[in-house]
Amino acid sequence: MSDPRFQSMHLEGLPRRDLFRAARAQLEAVCGERTLAGDLGMLADRDPGDGATVDVILRPGTTFWVQDGDCMHALNLGVNGVGRLHDNDVVIRDECVSRRHCAIVVHRDGTCQIHDVASKNGTILNGKRINGTTGLRDGDSIDLCSRKLVFRACQPSTTAASA
Repeated sequence: MSDPRFQSMHLEGLPRRDLFRAARAQLEAVCGERTLAGDLGMLADRDPGDGATVDVILRPGTTFWVQDGDCMHALNLGVNGVGRLHDNDVVIRDECVSRRHCAIVVHRDGTCQIHDVASKNGTILNGKRINGTTGLRDGDSIDLCSRKLVFRACQPSTTAASA
């Protein structure tokens, strides 16, 4: 019996491997200097200066994570792989999730983006299928097949420093 969660589609023209390589190249191009290893705190209260639109410049100590039910997956600066394989940063144990489903990029300027990495079933952000680079905000819902993840960003409290 076929599992209805698998919305497998036949990709006309290009083999899946070529689609994956194209998605990976797009992801690498987006990273560039905005994602070079660095301390997010160094950029607090500063304009990134590269013409990028930044909703919020984050304070030192800001943390990002993905919530999968009761499980919390911390995100690191740079590319964070999400998928079924054990070497992803966020491992989702669900057979309908692709081995390398999507990637969440945490830029050094405190912005975050999600990219579908040519997954078979696609990546849904707040009810809409993503196509290409898409920005993330705290509380965004990410659907990978039947798995519902929540993107979180937590800035440190400013009241603790006054003591």
